[in-house]
Amino acid sequence: MDVLTLGLFGGVLVMLGIATAVVRYLKRRTDLGLDPAIIETFRLRVWAWWLLFAPLAGALLAGPMLSILLFLMISFWALREFITLTPTRPADHRALFWVFFICTPLQYVFLMLAGREWFERPLNITAYDIYSIFIPVYAFLLIPARIAFSGDSKRFLERTAKIQAGLLICVYCLSYAPALLTLELPPEETPAIQPAIGTDEGEVAEVPPAYEEESVSEMIQIENLAEAAQAEINLPHQAVGRKRRLLFFFVLIVQLADACQYLWSQIPSRHPIVPSISPARTWEGLLGSAATVTLIGAALSGVTPFAHWWQAAFASFVVSLTAFGGGLTMSAIKRDRGVKDYGTLIEGHGGVLDRIDSLCFSAPVFFHLTYFFVNWG
Repeated sequence: MDVLTLGLFGGVLVMLGIATAVVRYLKRRTDLGLDPAIIETFRLRVWAWWLLFAPLAGALLAGPMLSILLFLMISFWALREFITLTPTRPADHRALFWVFFICTPLQYVFLMLAGREWFERPLNITAYDIYSIFIPVYAFLLIPARIAFSGDSKRFLERTAKIQAGLLICVYCLSYAPALLTLELPPEETPAIQPAIGTDEGEVAEVPPAYEEESVSEMIQIENLAEAAQAEINLPHQAVGRKRRLLFFFVLIVQLADACQYLWSQIPSRHPIVPSISPARTWEGLLGSAATVTLIGAALSGVTPFAHWWQAAFASFVVSLTAFGGGLTMSAIKRDRGVKDYGTLIEGHGGVLDRIDSLCFSAPVFFHLTYFFVNWG
């Protein structure tokens, strides 16, 4: 684990520790005149961030496989909350078995196979070719067919669409977050190799008379080959660290976008965007959040594989918009079902899906935007 990665992880966890201490201080100082409801909401958000960032940092430190398994468990739980919220019929149970215990694990198995030459070479395809189309093509065809085999046609289209929507949002879209660990990143720029030990660039080393030109040339080639071999050894470790930082950066930006949206929405003059669905989501919150996370993304561009600061800033800006759209969409589903939260796992913040709705909508967009920037940007 490189120092930059440890610094990013440690910095976020330290900031969470400071936020926790500030919340405890404010709760004791009732004489400050602050709204207790706002302090309590802030406390619950800090607690939710602890539950998200601490396991994520631990999984990333342990390795990519554990990180993928962590997101598999999150997807499974979020899908469970979604399906529980949307009523199904007994005829759907066999299809749900395939969705939970076959399609969901397979999506993440294909992620784990990404980059395995023994998987790609015989078939002349990559793991991305599989996990990018497995659910929207094969699973989406399997679900209606399996339900049709049950012989129950009552509200068939609605039942099928509900299961497909849950699989798409909770599993397929969210899987693009750990898929960032499978991206092929270009190597970082390294200092030019010196022509010979003990000489500066551009200088010519003094050659003792006893050496022939061929011997000197061979010595230089051996030295350069040794340095190149050492660089090849270090490249995989550097690439893993950069991918870990990229995933952590993405999750951090999404959570900051949610937090900033809430804070900017507290200003006195508020203009709700869709009051019939989510009165708390305002134009002030959307614009303020987008501007804030864009600046933060530009400031943190050094921990990302983006070649230019504006790429990190633009990616953060797009993430803030997709995160907002994800939260609004999932709020519309809850309004339709007549519930406040998807679950009760996280105190004061409902279930897992209530906390990752923004991640689900932002992950595929950020993945492909990053892929474009690091390869052609």
